[in-house]
Amino acid sequence: MIAAIGFGVGGTKLQSPPWAFTCAQAIIGCLVASDMNASILATVWHDWATILVVISATIAAGALAGWTLARLNVLPAATAAWGSSPGGSSAMVAMAQEYGADARLVAFMQYLRLTIVVLSASVVSRFLPHFGPATMATLALPKVAPVAAGSFRELLKTFGVATFGGVAGRRLRIPAGPLLISMLAGVLLQANGIVRMTLPQWLLGAAYTAVGWHIGLDFTREVIVHVWRALPRVLLATFMLIGFCAGSAWALTRLLHVDPLTAYLATSPGGLGSMAILAVSSQVNISFVLAVQTVRVFVVVLTGPPIAKLITRFS
Repeated sequence: MIAAIGFGVGGTKLQSPPWAFTCAQAIIGCLVASDMNASILATVWHDWATILVVISATIAAGALAGWTLARLNVLPAATAAWGSSPGGSSAMVAMAQEYGADARLVAFMQYLRLTIVVLSASVVSRFLPHFGPATMATLALPKVAPVAAGSFRELLKTFGVATFGGVAGRRLRIPAGPLLISMLAGVLLQANGIVRMTLPQWLLGAAYTAVGWHIGLDFTREVIVHVWRALPRVLLATFMLIGFCAGSAWALTRLLHVDPLTAYLATSPGGLGSMAILAVSSQVNISFVLAVQTVRVFVVVLTGPPIAKLITRFS
């Protein structure tokens, strides 16, 4: 995306083909679905009430930050809503444009917040107390390793899910349909043992590259100037969101007796992969952190459109 921004600001005539963005959306939908494995679902089933409270508080904090930016006329309402959505950065960027938001500013807000969240969580994890050793047996990360010979059939099935989602999403003319349909189909098929989502690094790299070029090539000098002017208030909204989530983590420790570091990592509005790495390197309840972060990405993708519409209407 940074490379494409350089070309876009320089006035290039290059364009990203629409089919590449459609394929990228479908692959990202499969990636979200791949996180919903058996151990995550078991934790969700056991602690569903706690997880529901945490996710609701975090999504409400993101909506409040987006509404504030819209009310202050810092950004258009739709852009503020999608940019403030807590989690699922790649999915939010991939969906935002089709719902009337400026995907360039959404990408800027999402990845700026992701960077700040990771840095702040890394610092906080050094000081917050934690209880007991990490439970490595419950850890199950997405299957993104290089494809072995035995998993080639699963890779073909994953391609089948992505193809179905891409074609159906375009035929049904659903905004961000390739991502949403691939995600829902992938979750249903994987939960029933029909497909095990297999996403090698080269495939994810191609999908992220397609999204990066699609967004980056639309940047112009005027957009860069606007981003620079909005930066102080976007930073304020970002820290407000992080602070609100930290407050919900404190409430979690008081009401539900979750240790502080587990609560902080579970409620942090960052990326699933980043929080997973921090959880693994800390002595926390890893399964709880991953369950909350995974389900929140799933819920954020589904609730993003109606929340954006509400913020647009009432701002």
